Amino acid sequence: MPQEIDAIRGYHAHVYYDADSKPAAAALREAIEARFDIRMGRWHDRPVGPHPRWSYQVAFEPPLFAEIVPWLALNRGDLVIFIHPETGDDLPDHRDRALWLGDCLELNLDALR
Repeated sequence: MPQEIDAIRGYHAHVYYDADSKPAAAALREAIEARFDIRMGRWHDRPVGPHPRWSYQVAFEPPLFAEIVPWLALNRGDLVIFIHPETGDDLPDHRDRALWLGDCLELNLDALR
């Protein structure tokens, strides 16, 4: 049975980085904060939860999707960004409903079970 898009309460974009790419991630973060009405998460200089690399989270409302995702696609440089909806069902949100900007990486899905 098809789901309605109003099941999506928000989105998370996880910007992945490492020690070498942290300056680029910081510059992107600053540009995101200056341009968009978002909620910015903490820096995680280690893998956290299902995320296989260091990351920070960008949380945004559904109406912003059509503006922020194309902007991230154009401005991410070499950074990998993982985007998923927030429906309250974490495993399928991360496993089945996600988008990747850059390389697709293997998530630690056991962290969501």
